[in-house]
Amino acid sequence: MAARQRDVTALIRQFAECESPSDDPAAVNRFVELVSDTVAPMARVKTCHGGRFGKHLLCEMNLPGRKKSGQILALGHSDTVWPLGTLRSMPFREAEGRLWGPGVLDMKAGIAFFVFAARALRDLEIAVPSKVLLLLNSDEEVGSESSRPLTEKNARASKAVLVLEPGTGLEGKLKTARKGVGDFTIVVRGKASHSGVDFASGASAVLELARQIDHIAGFTQTERGITVNPGVVSGGTRSNVVAAEARAEVDIRVMKLSDAAALEKKFRALRAFDSRCSIEVSGGLNRPPMERSAGIVKLFRTAQKLARGLGVDVEESLSGGGSDGNFTAALGIPTLDGVGGVGEGAHAANESILANRIADRTALIGKLLAAL
Repeated sequence: MAARQRDVTALIRQFAECESPSDDPAAVNRFVELVSDTVAPMARVKTCHGGRFGKHLLCEMNLPGRKKSGQILALGHSDTVWPLGTLRSMPFREAEGRLWGPGVLDMKAGIAFFVFAARALRDLEIAVPSKVLLLLNSDEEVGSESSRPLTEKNARASKAVLVLEPGTGLEGKLKTARKGVGDFTIVVRGKASHSGVDFASGASAVLELARQIDHIAGFTQTERGITVNPGVVSGGTRSNVVAAEARAEVDIRVMKLSDAAALEKKFRALRAFDSRCSIEVSGGLNRPPMERSAGIVKLFRTAQKLARGLGVDVEESLSGGGSDGNFTAALGIPTLDGVGGVGEGAHAANESILANRIADRTALIGKLLAAL
């Protein structure tokens, strides 16, 4: 892989320069076609309808080895958070020992690594004991609404899942646990009145919401990995009108599924401080936590041993963010996340990967496919 690094870099550039924001199905489909063309010589490729999103891509890899026992699912996503045209202000470039550009880290490098790992296994005629599927979803960055059933269907048929998301930090730690993610929307309805002429007859939805926000902030228990963040707040129409309506959008993160159930119960139990106001709560958990199981630890230990054979020490980590690996782990399928790029700046202007970690990371994916 060290000898092929320039080729890997060229493919990462191709992928990054084919922009694919979640909300542009045509752009995502262009990227899906690019990946399809890239893997077609070594895979049976099909696409699946993504509803209002782009197409999902499923590739059954043709890898060496006569007898195949079980299935390995390599899981990734084709969509990015970057709007079409971002390349004009944030072009792909090589500098300071890194590759820079929108989507480079999250997660087009990981897809390129998988492609070259598969090519290496074929070129070196290294037997792969399991059937290998590559699944790229088109809506991961916006909640996996369309792709979740497809992910879960293929995960249930697999003995292990490798998630091509980036590793944690500049050390590239593998992810053996992720927090569960959810969203709640709180809508408060009060009674409008003129704030100068008829103040007393009004019931402020904004004031009620402020009290509710202060209350729900107390649901956070950092020692248990539970966080509650009212991230978006809106309400009222004019400063001289007692507000008739206000709302808050709240992000929740949990370490354990049981904590999500307890948190949901608290949200559903919210009652107005001002009896003249009403409260409506909607939402809930949309990604279950990826809990660190015995199967996940065993998979990590295998990867750690294989990495040492490459002269690399890898550690494990917990991520506060979610991925499609949350869904597969919640089904009880051993899932190793973060096997993709090593870098920093996902979703930020400094998004980049370390060039000197391309070869070992690609080799590790190849070794895992050959070992599982």
